[in-house]
Amino acid sequence: MPRERVTMRKTREILRLVWLCGQSRRNTARTCGVCKSTVDATVSRATTAGFSWPLPSDLDDEALERRLYPPVVAPTHRKLSPPDWQSLHDELAKNKHLTLMLLWQEYKEGTPSGYQYSQYCELYRQWRKKLDRSMRQEHRAGEKFFIDYSGQTVPIVDASTGEIRQAQMFVGVMGTSNQTYAEVTWTQSLADWTGSHARAFAFLGAVPHCLVPDNLLSAVTKACRYEPDVNPTYAELADHYGTAVIPARVRRPKDKAKVEGGVLIAQRFILAGLRHRTFFSLAEANRAVCERLHLLNNRPFRKLPGCRQSRFEEMDLPAMLPLPATPYQYAQWKKARVHIDYHVELEGHFYSVPHRLVKEQVDLRYTETTVECLYKGNRVASHLRSLVRGKHTTQPEHMPKAHREFAAWTPQRMIAWAAQNGPATAQVVEKILARKAYAEQGFRSCMGIISLAKRYTRERLETACQRALAIQGVSYRSIKSILEHKLDQRPLPTQVDCMPVGHDNIRGAEYFTDERSPHAHPTDH
Repeated sequence: MPRERVTMRKTREILRLVWLCGQSRRNTARTCGVCKSTVDATVSRATTAGFSWPLPSDLDDEALERRLYPPVVAPTHRKLSPPDWQSLHDELAKNKHLTLMLLWQEYKEGTPSGYQYSQYCELYRQWRKKLDRSMRQEHRAGEKFFIDYSGQTVPIVDASTGEIRQAQMFVGVMGTSNQTYAEVTWTQSLADWTGSHARAFAFLGAVPHCLVPDNLLSAVTKACRYEPDVNPTYAELADHYGTAVIPARVRRPKDKAKVEGGVLIAQRFILAGLRHRTFFSLAEANRAVCERLHLLNNRPFRKLPGCRQSRFEEMDLPAMLPLPATPYQYAQWKKARVHIDYHVELEGHFYSVPHRLVKEQVDLRYTETTVECLYKGNRVASHLRSLVRGKHTTQPEHMPKAHREFAAWTPQRMIAWAAQNGPATAQVVEKILARKAYAEQGFRSCMGIISLAKRYTRERLETACQRALAIQGVSYRSIKSILEHKLDQRPLPTQVDCMPVGHDNIRGAEYFTDERSPHAHPTDH
């Protein structure tokens, strides 16, 4: 029976109220400020010890406590040889489905008089605490790859200008073997982040089952303790390699303690070892980092057999996922709203999507060469990427039927259609198309002129076009005004021949070509 936390003064009061005053145990508990089970246990212990009320007058508190709570005699311990904890630890790391219970059962089959399960587990935990901090955690073989950037940067000198630019160091550590990968990149941007992952997997020769990054924006767009939003590009990389992303919790460095230690080791062994070297390019710095990385992974452990490389080949590598046939190709994502002209904008260029998606939101996935449009996870359009700003890339099947018919028109076809109404109409259309930088820009105006024949008859339109040519008012508005005011029914204006006027203040054209004139063009001198 466990010992209750009550003082001897309160114990005496409990026995007095129950045995002398005849109080119920519930009322006694309420009066003494304890629970009823404590009253029951106290009375039971006193009865077992042979006490009754009144208690012996020569019984002090210390003697009363010894009588009520006698010391527990510890059983004699057998001298047992401990199991091979290192082998047990390795077995647990290799097989993620293996448990201490199963290992204990196998141990008891070989040693029937050995430790019981609780003592077996406790002794294993005590042994595990003696390992290095970086090796103390339980990690399944090939399961987790911890990733982070070093806070210490690498200076790169521009040989032509002498300018020093700070580069970032990417560090990744396998959970079980501590196999480490490191490289230098210019930034922590999404392109460098995904590229470092692809090169890390190639270095390992396999893919871990899950990735444990920090909450930088290249990995997590919205940090959350329970449901973080993984960056779409990073999620696509994980899907390409068949792995999973499990970001560390915000402000919880123990979630990625493995890489925290790995970063510290990389700073001390790699960067500190290169502190006297000057690098003039990123490639030169990475070659030096690779040399130090090889030494680090092959350096023997102090308290474990082998090294990072041998332990990786023995434990992690057989349990990891195979590399895909092709490495990941970097792609970016963007959300876009479909305009009313069924195009979406990306960096100043416009790409078509099916016209039924007007005003809908789509996801754009774009690489250096292609642009894909996805709606609710389904690809609805794909284009070659163009860097020409202000232009459109349109696929005919994305257009409504009426728009496809309009797009099929050419300047020659437009002039031929207008000629069916009359030569003056064709001439008006030709003039409108000729003065546009792009003939298609005048299609709408030309179609508007031709459509006036439906309202005012073809004969009146032809006459109005003749008048527009005569007065040099070749435009849709001018021709429409002529028809609205019935000016096409009036005779065409005739040009009146005027006699030249002679006056001293009127100069002729020859004045401006005379070499003596101060107003002559500079090229005439």
